[in-house]
Parts: sequence; structure tokens; C-alpha cells
Amino acid sequence: MTIQLYNTLTRQKETFQPIEEGKVKMYVCGPTVYNYIHIGNARPAVVFDMVRRYLEYRGYDVTYVSNFTDVDDKIIKAANELDEDVMTVAERYIAAYYNDTEALGVRKADLHPRVTESMDDIITFITRLIDKGYAYESSGDVYFRTRKFDTYGQLSQQSLDDLQAGARIQVEEKKEDPLDFVLWKTAKEGEIAWSSPWGEGRPGWHIECSAMVKKHLGDTIDIHAGGQDLSFPHHENEIAQSEALNEQRMANYWIHNGYINIDNEKMSKSLNNFILVHDIIRQFDPDVVRFFIVNAHYRSPINFSDEQLETAKTSLERIQTTYENLTYRLGESADLGGGQDKWFALIRKEGERFIASMDDDFNSANAVAVMFDLVRQANIYLTEKHTSKEVLEAFLKQFDDMAFVLGIAVKRQAELLDEDVEQLIEERIQARKDRDFARADEIRDSLKDQGIILEDTPQGTRWKRGS
Repeated sequence: MTIQLYNTLTRQKETFQPIEEGKVKMYVCGPTVYNYIHIGNARPAVVFDMVRRYLEYRGYDVTYVSNFTDVDDKIIKAANELDEDVMTVAERYIAAYYNDTEALGVRKADLHPRVTESMDDIITFITRLIDKGYAYESSGDVYFRTRKFDTYGQLSQQSLDDLQAGARIQVEEKKEDPLDFVLWKTAKEGEIAWSSPWGEGRPGWHIECSAMVKKHLGDTIDIHAGGQDLSFPHHENEIAQSEALNEQRMANYWIHNGYINIDNEKMSKSLNNFILVHDIIRQFDPDVVRFFIVNAHYRSPINFSDEQLETAKTSLERIQTTYENLTYRLGESADLGGGQDKWFALIRKEGERFIASMDDDFNSANAVAVMFDLVRQANIYLTEKHTSKEVLEAFLKQFDDMAFVLGIAVKRQAELLDEDVEQLIEERIQARKDRDFARADEIRDSLKDQGIILEDTPQGTRWKRGS
């Protein structure tokens, strides 16, 4: 069996063939860290974590890189509003990103490069584009000559004439052509800035990822991924910059996840319907939120609502209950010898169906359906008077494999007793008195992961269980 994936670049499913046998180079565009991430940001984090897990499950050695944009207009604006420096704001929300995504079962990337740590690479990249005639300096700004790159529009399948006619193209006096996009921008007075051959400034958004991909993964990678909203202009501009400089394809496969709607409306700042993961996981078990996300094909739009999360909660509990029942029966079962072949064959068949679903463009919706077929078969087996230890272990192993790929929890966490919570809170209070803030944060995060919400007040620390 081979993996088939939908390549946005060609608009069709293709057989996955990595550049180097057994190895995968994968880059996923990360967040701009000016606030807590919303549920729309969480979807690519979860989806491409699942893709990474599946590639590993299929035996690939995956190098997974996901960046942080830690300097940007939005971060500067947030810093000004909070009367803080840019790096303080960025550090706070990078830490928040890790907390929120780890709660959703997202593993850290092998590398999380930051723009502020990549400035020399970005400046070198831009300099070389200027040397090749693809970019030019104008009053301290640097722009990319879009028309000079002959295949511009290949990812979004838009012609230059269509783009020229588009209302979103803004004519600026500094540009040679209204379609040109910025690589380096002159800093405004009082803004954070870096020295460059063109004066004090900072990079444009698109150049960041091109430079970081080249530095950490090379000129051509296997998979470049991100949300559907990044396809144009961000990924289109990445292709233009990288392929103009390197004179070879930037990525062989481009993968984009679909949008999330909120109560059947597109998530939008103008509608004020952004829902922060930071808030969601206080109300719902993070495992339920992850299960909700993977229980849909990654390219399909999904509708987010409390009702949908309640449905996901009930479904996940079905799987967890079956897993617990299998584990319980394991303790009282023995080796029954022969006569169990049909069950081993059935379990193996469900495993093959799961793989076939994931091989088909990472179709986690069908994979979850297979998982529920396994639940049904396991429940039938559990009605038998005598159960085999080996069959039960085979069921559990199959559930564990599926759970690893999807990143969901089949083992329900034991609920902390009130006295255990109180003891941990006392330990946290002492850690803060001792200025051991790392331990204090560790306890807080651990309690949050288990549905315990802390509130520090002048009267002391209060706590409650999340619903």
C-alpha cells in the first residue's frame, strides 16, 4: 500500500514519494504570536501533527519544522497597547501556544525557528535575490519583482492579469509594479528594527518562511503545509522567492487544511466569533477538542459549536469505555489456545482498513469510522463467556496504534480527588514563595490538563473543575 495525498499545487491526489527513501522533510507554517491561538489556528496544529504521526507509524523518519513569527505589525500593536516590549509579548504567547497545543496532544516540532533568530539568513536571502535581479531596493524598502518570476500564480492558479485586476492589489509609489510584494520594510520611528544593507527595518512576512525552510531543511522539501488561508498570497510568494533563488522546486507536495466555521458562520474578526483554545479547554476536555478536529477530513470545512463538542465527547467516551472493559477483562482472562483465529483475522482486517483510510489522503474521518467498527467487534467479543488474553491484547494493541496516529486518548485519566488537588495547590503556593516559578507553572499546567482551573485572588487560590 502507498500513501496518496492531495497536492494543492496540482489539484489532484498523487502517490507520495519522498526525496530520500525513508525520510520526510516537512515544514508547517506556525502562528504569529500576538495573542492566544484560536480554534482555527489549532486545526493545522492538530491536523499536521496527525500527518506527522501517521508518516512515523508507516516507518518514515520525519524532520518536522514549524516556525514562530515573533515580530510583526500585530505583535508591535499588541505591545504598544500593553505598554510592553515586543519580545515580552512574543515570549508570553509562545509559551501559551505550547501550553494550548500540548493540551491538544500536539507534539513539539523537531525545530521551532523564530524570525528574530533568523535575521542574518533572511538578509542574506534578500541580498541574493537582489543580486539575481528578482528584487530591488526603494527608499529603504525591498520588493520582489513578481512579473519576473514566470510561473507566479501556479499554486493559487491565478494569472497575473487576474491579480492585476483584483481590488486587493494596492498601488504604492515605491513599487515598480503594483503586484510586487515587500521583502524588507523600513522601520517606523520607535519600532523594533534590525540593521541591514538597506537601513534599519525588519522582514516582510513571506520571506521569513522561505529563509527558514532553506536554512533548516534545504532548497527542496517533501511537504509544505498550512491552513487554506495561507495558500495565497503567503505560500504563493514563498514559492516565487525560493524558486527564484534556488532554481528548483521548493516543495514537492503542498497540503492545506480547510476552514473552521463557528455556529455555521465563517470565523471572522468582524463577526467577533473568534474562539480561543485557551478558553475552550477550560470548558471541554482537550482530548474531546482534538477528537472533534480529527473526526473530519482535514480538507473539509468543519462547523464548531458546543453541540458538536458534546457529540464528540460522547463518541470518545464510547471508545474509552470499550478500552477500559477490554483492560478489565484482561486481568481475568487466560490463554485459551486455539479457536481464536477468526478474532485475530478480524482485528488484523480492521487494522488494514484503518491504514487504507489514512493512506487515502490522511482520511481520518474514515479512520475514526473504522475505529468504531473495532469498538463494535470488541464489544461483541466481550459478551463471550470465556475470553482469550491474547485476543484482548490484540484488540488493545490495535486501539493503541490507532490512538497514536490520531493523537487521541483511549485511556481515560483518573479524576483527582479533592484532597489531591488541595495538596498540589499547597505545593504550588510553597513553590511560588520559594521563587521556584517553573515548578509552580508545572503544577498549574498539570492541574489544567486534568480539568482543574485555578484562580489566584487576593484572598488566596481558588479552584474548580472544568465542565
